[in-house]
Amino acid sequence: MTLEIMMPFYGRPEHLKIAVESVLDQSDPDWRLTVVDDVYPDLEPGEWVARLSDPRITYIRNKENLRPSKNYNKCIGLTREKFVTIMGCDDVMLPDYVKRVAEIIAAHPNADIIQPGVTVIDENGLPSLPLADRVKRIVRGKLNGTTEFTGESAVKGLLRGNWTYFPSLVWRTEAVAGYSFREDLDVVQDLDMIMKILLAGGRLVADDQPVFNYRRHSVSYSAITGSDGSKFAQERQLFAEVARRCRDLGWIGAARSASLRILSRANALRELPQAILRFDRGAMGNLARHVFGL
Repeated sequence: MTLEIMMPFYGRPEHLKIAVESVLDQSDPDWRLTVVDDVYPDLEPGEWVARLSDPRITYIRNKENLRPSKNYNKCIGLTREKFVTIMGCDDVMLPDYVKRVAEIIAAHPNADIIQPGVTVIDENGLPSLPLADRVKRIVRGKLNGTTEFTGESAVKGLLRGNWTYFPSLVWRTEAVAGYSFREDLDVVQDLDMIMKILLAGGRLVADDQPVFNYRRHSVSYSAITGSDGSKFAQERQLFAEVARRCRDLGWIGAARSASLRILSRANALRELPQAILRFDRGAMGNLARHVFGL
């Protein structure tokens, strides 16, 4: 089984090189990598990728900047294999990532989404476990090998707290190609896609063997949109939509989790004091609406 690895690129060149080299270092050589450059201003990183003498690697530069969701959709449109990873251009595959994914697919041939084991590093590549990732582990619960999540219990758990790591996920191409990453969501588009697949009867398989380093930046887009409250506006919109879908299916517990959005409210509440100190009226309004349901 050849694993398709799509890598949208717009970021630090040194991180891109580390990410690509981590793919080249895979113990299982059955992979194909496509780097999709979203018009990064500096041409050198793309030229570096294009110079690599490996027939499994393709470099594409967009004609215009598509931004994340539209670029993800382009990546899915380019995919030729049955399973695809949309890898972050700043993340790192450990040497057995492709090998372990192939083993999981062999054991769970009906999986639509695979969450391999993940460890977290900071922007300098050092091990890190900030509060957000400690909470993810608690919400997910302890894994023993591979665990399959389906139906209302899977949806309810992810609405309580999204414990997946988007850049490490493996998607069944047929499942994800039936939808589109929403271009009106630039922070929670991954959770929206997961919800669509699970609500349609899909299967999520999670594994406890760490084979991927997720890079958590101290000043990331998610962090910025958290402090100004715009991320939570997107979460509130998505949770309301999912709650309606769950009620239509008779999944009352999942609908309640979506409506309560307890951890999401708690995260917004944590950001509120700083917004007050900055006297940022826009951020205060966004955060207060999310926390108190105003």
